[in-house]
Formats: sequence, C-alpha cells, structure tokens
Amino acid sequence: MSLTPEQTTTVASWVTAGDNLSEIQKKLREHFSIALTYMDVRFLVDDLDLQLKDAPKKTDANDLSKTQPAPAAAPTPSPEAGLPAEDDFAEGAVPPAGGGVTVDVDKITLLPNALASGKVTFSDGVTGKWIIDHQGRPGFTEISKTGYRPTPTDAQDFMRQLEAELQRRGL
Repeated sequence: MSLTPEQTTTVASWVTAGDNLSEIQKKLREHFSIALTYMDVRFLVDDLDLQLKDAPKKTDANDLSKTQPAPAAAPTPSPEAGLPAEDDFAEGAVPPAGGGVTVDVDKITLLPNALASGKVTFSDGVTGKWIIDHQGRPGFTEISKTGYRPTPTDAQDFMRQLEAELQRRGL
C-alpha cells in the first residue's frame, strides 16, 4: 500500500497525536476511503518508520505491591489502648507486629482460582478478605471501606505476616 505524501503526513500526525492502530485504521477509512486490516495498519506504520506512543498502563487495584502513600498520617494509638493478648486471636491469625495488622488464613479455600484465602484487619480497623491466585499474586476480594488503600507500612506488614503464615502451613 502506498500513500500520497499528504496522506503520509496526515498518518504521521495521527501517530504523533497518540492515536493507536485501531484509531488510525478508522481514520484511514473515514478520511481517505482506504480499508486496511489491523495488521496492514501495523505494517504501514512500521513502513513509515513511525513510533506509536505507549498507552498508559492499567493498574490493578488488588495489587498490593503498587500501594499509594497514605493521604494523611494515621493516628497514633494511645498507650492506654494496649495491644490484644495472644489469646485474643483466632486460630491461624498472626498477632500484629508494629503496624497492628492481623492476618488470618482460611483452613479451607473454597474460592475458585485461589491457592489460599483469609481475612485481614489493618491498623486503622479496616477489614478485608484476601486471596492468593494460582500465579502467586495477592489481592483483595472484599474491603470494608470503599476505595481503601492500606498505608505502605500496613501493606508491608500484611505481606510479611502473610508470607510467614503461608510458610508455616507449608503453602
């Protein structure tokens, strides 16, 4: 497929503007009445030595490794509040260490596509249910507060406790 110099300039401007291949394909059809397959558009862009701009990467809201910093500092618990005694935790729960996060691993995982599951309570009292998928990625299935992101300290504490508890169980 060969384009006129004007068409080539126009396609180059679309690529520079950040259009993706499907947008370029649609514009070629609308502006120049040129019908190309998606693959032909890919070859055309390559033949013109044009570089497509990378689309912004989508983030997984359940991926704890990409936690955002907390918007404000978490309140410091008063010394009078105290920490719960070891006996106060359910079987399988790991007592808080520093951050006040508790992790509980389910004895039986009934969720499809999950290797392990359980519950977590973060230092600010927000609770949730977590899973580990078949690729070893942790994620949440439920959180008691909409749009909640744990603080980086809580996220690290959660991951540390989860790893320790899963190792203890041989998972």
